[in-house]
Amino acid sequence: MAKRYRTAGFKGYAVKFSPFTSTLLAAATSANFGLVGNGQLSILNTHPTALSPLQQYDTQDGLFDLTWSEVHENQLATGSGDGSIKLWDISIPNLPIAKYQEHAREVMSLEWNYVSKSTFLSSSWDSTIKLWNPATPHSLRTFQGHTGCVYTSAWSPRSSDQFASCGEDKTVKLWSTNDPHGKPMAPFGGHTDQVLSLDWNKYSPTMFATASVDKTIKIWDVRNPRGQVSMFGPFEFASRRVKFSPFSPNYLATAGYNMSASVWDVRTGSVVFVHDAHTEFVFGVDWSLFHPGQMATCGWDEQVHVFNVPGAHA
Repeated sequence: MAKRYRTAGFKGYAVKFSPFTSTLLAAATSANFGLVGNGQLSILNTHPTALSPLQQYDTQDGLFDLTWSEVHENQLATGSGDGSIKLWDISIPNLPIAKYQEHAREVMSLEWNYVSKSTFLSSSWDSTIKLWNPATPHSLRTFQGHTGCVYTSAWSPRSSDQFASCGEDKTVKLWSTNDPHGKPMAPFGGHTDQVLSLDWNKYSPTMFATASVDKTIKIWDVRNPRGQVSMFGPFEFASRRVKFSPFSPNYLATAGYNMSASVWDVRTGSVVFVHDAHTEFVFGVDWSLFHPGQMATCGWDEQVHVFNVPGAHA
């Protein structure tokens, strides 16, 4: 049975568990489907039978993603429809502790560096990816190489300087922050439509997964940019998010336009679990770092769900 919390009036776009506190998660939401209007950041406590709000922050524009700090247990950043990034401290009510305004359009994804822990990435509808240190008011680097929206940029879990990105131009690109020109090292072609999401396998550092509007999920190896290792689909509906388990190399979670979240065994390409309690598109999915098999989802039905997937950590 899933624990539920209603983000009344706000559609869910992203949900992330805290990397420091086993009972905390955050949800980034937008009014009016993110087209116009306000946003809200909800910090939630997970109890044995329920979810309850710890803090809520209202923003002047919709929120599309969030990332918890890997250094400070109380801090997290959000990406907004107005192109801004805001840094919050959950021990301080009402207002952000910092704001960064460089992107010209919506900020679609944020991710803190797992290895160096001092920087985070942002990717935007303005076709750029930016590298930030929260202690610096301006971005450290800007990476250009996509045409159209960059939906996701994600750090390698083993390298402090390597990340991958995906976007509207149907491509996946591999980058290094050490490249002096800020250009991609390698493109990965193979999807036939926009690539919406990307995540690395935490146990196989050369492997990552992508989800596309072409209604497929693909597994890639950075050593072979010419073609995917495996492909699932095409399906009836596209997935909006992919997320590998932090406890096993074998399980990948997906969430999307079929109004559900699924867990796949990537060895066999089979679905081992489906959470179908949402009644609208599911745009956010995450795994707990503390409780093997525990997951969270959020969607356009204004619901955050937390539930357990039996056996998905072997």
